[in-house]
Amino acid sequence: MSISNITVFMPSVLTLIGIPGLETVQCWIGIPFCVMYLIAIIGNFLLLIIIRSERSLHEPMYIFLGMLGVTDIVLGTSIVPKMLGIFWFHVPEIYFDSCLLQMGLIHTFQGIESGILLAMALDRYVAICYPLRHSAIFTHRLVTQIGALVTLRAALLVAPSLVLIKCRFQFYHTTIISHCYCEHMAIVKLAAENVRANKIYGLFVAFIVAGFDLTFITLSYAQIFFTVFRLPQKEARLKAFNTCIAHMCVFLQFYLLAFFSFFTHRFGAHVPPYIHILFSSLYLLVPPFLNPLVYGAKTKQIRIHVVKMFSS
Repeated sequence: MSISNITVFMPSVLTLIGIPGLETVQCWIGIPFCVMYLIAIIGNFLLLIIIRSERSLHEPMYIFLGMLGVTDIVLGTSIVPKMLGIFWFHVPEIYFDSCLLQMGLIHTFQGIESGILLAMALDRYVAICYPLRHSAIFTHRLVTQIGALVTLRAALLVAPSLVLIKCRFQFYHTTIISHCYCEHMAIVKLAAENVRANKIYGLFVAFIVAGFDLTFITLSYAQIFFTVFRLPQKEARLKAFNTCIAHMCVFLQFYLLAFFSFFTHRFGAHVPPYIHILFSSLYLLVPPFLNPLVYGAKTKQIRIHVVKMFSS
């Protein structure tokens, strides 16, 4: 039997079925997802307004936080509206090119968020270990260059995966994606052709981004801890340590969810699909939801301006 008799040739529309095994309760799952998305949008927009309007917050740490807020807004908006359309309004269809666009946005902004977390760790490292040189090193020009470099790196690494899918694959086993959003491996698994190159490149990008960023973030915080614990005064140690608490909380929740999602998707053959899909969805939704809450609660300057904004 020829391949064209058992496969679909260049489908124009794909179908996202949501969360396999939990179809009957998807409408209820959509409620906490929607609440997290709304809090993420409102919280991150509030952070951006405060950082933009207060000149005292025009410092590298807060500029990076603003970049993180923009990234979180785009990440959440890339997946939640379509996800709620599947859960609540039973609209599972998505154009193939729109699916690739969603995949590109998700993975690009995941890479950008990882790069921004690295930049924030390096900023804290210089601020605590070399405080007298911080303003000379982290100039506004350098911050702008770091933002551009992080964005360019993510875009250049993700673009080939889109090209490999669009140009290499013509025949697909099915047009049904067992997921609630378009993700690289979920699309690749549909193909009825050799997907080895796509899988290898996906692993390469994941280890390049996560491996590089995670290594230098860990080294930065290790050096910060060594420096903080050598400070002679207890008050100075507490103050320096407190400036890093919010960063470490955001860093830990981002990478713990990322690694669980990554390894269960590729190596967790015995993990039920709905567990993987729930965690991969939370991996994209929890950081945008928690970041403004964590920074709002743990960063004194932002907390003061939030209180001032609401009291006025």
